[in-house]
Amino acid sequence: MIEKGITAFVLKYRLVPTGEDGVKEISEESKTDPTKIIERITPVLPLSISDGLSAISYVRDNAQKFSVDPNKIGFMGFLPGDAVTMGVGHNYNNGNRPDFLVPIYPWTTALPVQKAPKDAPPMLVICASDDPLELAEGSVEQYSSWLETKKSTAMQMYAKGDHGFGMKEQGLPSDDWIQRFYNWSIAQGLTVPSELK
Repeated sequence: MIEKGITAFVLKYRLVPTGEDGVKEISEESKTDPTKIIERITPVLPLSISDGLSAISYVRDNAQKFSVDPNKIGFMGFLPGDAVTMGVGHNYNNGNRPDFLVPIYPWTTALPVQKAPKDAPPMLVICASDDPLELAEGSVEQYSSWLETKKSTAMQMYAKGDHGFGMKEQGLPSDDWIQRFYNWSIAQGLTVPSELK
């Protein structure tokens, strides 16, 4: 998305230790013993959130080197990164406050919805109603928590998309979520349309 004025950084953050196939392990556990996942995540999530806050500070401190605007540094995450995203959105200080948040299929079981902070950044929530992990309801709650306190928020909820639609093409409207993010970022003043540059 660099041609659209967006630079992305990928964060490597601390996760719950798993075996060789962590996705399979967590998927099976979510069906057989979901409470065990939460028990395993609880001690690690604060470390993951700390990694996210450190990343914002690092990018902001090095904004000139990376040719980015230090006042337009946000945080986007996909399950489980959306729990880190919302953790960042509730635990920042003046130096590592994100300028926007984009939780994608928020995992509100791992990090329950909280009231928006007084100086909450704009937020865009993205999910699919048919998410088999039943994350749609939590996504609505996350959106509502910002809306109730009159914070800038938007939500893109797709009827179909399943879970983990990310960048894969399924021939569904959810394939275009990245364009919806881009349109939202223009409306928020985070970037300008590429034809105006």
